[in-house]
Amino acid sequence: MPDAEGHPVRTEIHLMTVLSALADPVRYRVVTELLREPVGTERHCSSFGLSVSKSTRAHHFRILREAGLIRQVDRGNSRKAQLRWDDIESRFPGLLALIVRNPPAGDTPAISRANA
Repeated sequence: MPDAEGHPVRTEIHLMTVLSALADPVRYRVVTELLREPVGTERHCSSFGLSVSKSTRAHHFRILREAGLIRQVDRGNSRKAQLRWDDIESRFPGLLALIVRNPPAGDTPAISRANA
């Protein structure tokens, strides 16, 4: 059962839900950008420079959170997103490395822990 903020526990993260979340180019971009950051990095949702409305951005982050790809943490009057690196790697070994090797069109591959 997800926690109070809607984060599923590790065993509730399902591949079809993760792949469905990643099928959207906006959400895929968020995940690839988080993969470029050091493990544990928290980013404000507006820091991704997404060209969507605030409500649409909130929708995308809710989908990523409910899929188990990110953890959203309240920091004062804002929320920050953090990739659930260990949980995803534990459930689906190699998935993050595959994403790193397949960046969105026009991006260059990220150098991160997933490349190791």
